[in-house]
Amino acid sequence: MPDHSYVTIRSRLSASVQDILGSVTEKLQYSEEPAGREEPLILVAMASSGEKVLLQPNEDCVFTTLGINSHLFACTRDSYEALVPLPEEIQVSPGDTEIHRAEPEDVANHLTAFHWEMFRCVHELEFVDYVFHGERGRRETANLELLLQRCSEVTHWVATEVLLCEALGKRAQLLKKFIKIAAISNGLSFLPMLQKLPGKFKNLFRKFENLTDPCRNHKSYREVISKMKPPVIPFVPLILKDLTFLHEGSKTLVDGLVNVEKLHSVAEKVRTIRKYRSRPLCLDMEASPHHLQTKAYVRQFQVIDNQNLLFELSYKLEANSQ
Repeated sequence: MPDHSYVTIRSRLSASVQDILGSVTEKLQYSEEPAGREEPLILVAMASSGEKVLLQPNEDCVFTTLGINSHLFACTRDSYEALVPLPEEIQVSPGDTEIHRAEPEDVANHLTAFHWEMFRCVHELEFVDYVFHGERGRRETANLELLLQRCSEVTHWVATEVLLCEALGKRAQLLKKFIKIAAISNGLSFLPMLQKLPGKFKNLFRKFENLTDPCRNHKSYREVISKMKPPVIPFVPLILKDLTFLHEGSKTLVDGLVNVEKLHSVAEKVRTIRKYRSRPLCLDMEASPHHLQTKAYVRQFQVIDNQNLLFELSYKLEANSQ
């Protein structure tokens, strides 16, 4: 709602704008009688940066199109210009979050378990639909869209936690912890804090950095993952990159005939994805209150995705350390 009051609805991932507005209208008991009808509601997606997108009534799979920290606002057209991001997205308070209290192994296990659940929900053909059909296949790729959003969220999580940690010593300890749990190194690579770490952790970080090095078509990563046995959670963007290369690098039809070689190559990629999930993931995790807190934290990251705000925090920390 434009005044930041909210309602909670239950809906499918594939829900359209009309479906969502219908649920909101029902929840608010918005008048449907012609005589007493108020101005109809519109649905607006707003990012934490303040960017607004007016969604069209016929748009499907609205939830999968939302970015990190984007919210849906139901309002009248007269209220559109007055919409602003939620206060917690533009005013952040530094402090110790669960990551400071949790053990690296616990965080790593809960991350792995959650990402495995998300990966298992993605049908192999969603990868093909995502590349071959693009926007037209969005209804069939909802689970994959959520997994890709999570990849971006984890990267922002690393940056957010480090930049909200004001004490220099604590930031160094936090970087040690992130390196221990093998957090996505892309989220760490821009930070100048590495110079504060002992050699042991610098070397460990460099190993992760080499693993994700895109040089020679991700040669290091491909060599490592080719030797791994399932269950495996792969780097999903690289799978999509390979499928895109196969799709755009050769035609599906050649002189009116099906390009069987291309389809065989695509099928091989699909079989590889299936192989990654051919065995169940078994992790021994306790059900203690502390572990449940870590689980809840990992599944609901509070991150900053506003790049201007991240830069402001970075400059502030850099000035304080000088």
